Amino acid sequence: MAHTKSVGAAHNARESESKRLGIKKANGEVISVGQIIVRQRGTKYVPGLNVRRADDDTLFALKNGKVAYKSSKKIRFDGSRRYITVVSVR
Repeated sequence: MAHTKSVGAAHNARESESKRLGIKKANGEVISVGQIIVRQRGTKYVPGLNVRRADDDTLFALKNGKVAYKSSKKIRFDGSRRYITVVSVR
């Protein structure tokens, strides 16, 4: 019987590729149609005027203009509140 464990491949040596999430365009930055403003998981940033949300919660512009961020409160269905940031293109 062996006194040491046999050397083999490590089972936890894998690492997933980063998804490059986050804000892509800052407040006041000029943007054109279809450009990505925010890549996110979930809806921390919600779409406002001239902004649409994709299937993976990415926000993109529907119109040429400047990006504008506005902070506000949102009331959930159960009555609790949370802070959100509304992203618009003006």
